Parts: sequence; structure tokens; C-alpha cells
Amino acid sequence: MIKGDSVTNTLHKSTKYAQRADELGFNRFWLAEHHNMPGIVCAATSILVGHIAGNTKKIRVGSGGIMLPNHSPLVVAEQFGTLESLYPG
Repeated sequence: MIKGDSVTNTLHKSTKYAQRADELGFNRFWLAEHHNMPGIVCAATSILVGHIAGNTKKIRVGSGGIMLPNHSPLVVAEQFGTLESLYPG
């Protein structure tokens, strides 16, 4: 996140970057999970993956890293399994 920018605007920009990457023919757009760091916008990776996947056409959207010690492995599997069902491919 750019200093002085809002979380809302930064999330909007992330969506725009993914849309542009999709238009340019990139194959993948990955997001990663981070916590308690200044300038990091979203720790809810699966929610952001779903939002970006729902606002792009062909690009594959996924997570470059989930901090499994912070989550139940079953919940992570269910979340990403649901995302795969909503946005196959």
C-alpha cells in the first residue's frame, strides 16, 4: 500500500492490475497472505482471490502463500475448493 492511500483504494487498484494483466494475456495473478505489517492491505487472501476472480475473465487467480499455522487446514481446503468450483480452471 502506498503511504497515504486508503485500503479501499489499494484493493481497487489490485483489481485493476489483475484486469490489466488479464487483458495483456498473462496467465496467472497470485496473492499472498501477510499479517501485522504496515502497508499490507488484506490478510483475508481467499476473499480477495474470489473478488479478483469475479472481476477478471481468463486469468487464473490464486494464492502464492497461505500461513497454515494460522488456519485450520480443513477451512483452507474448503475455501479454495469453493473458489475452484465458482471459478474453474
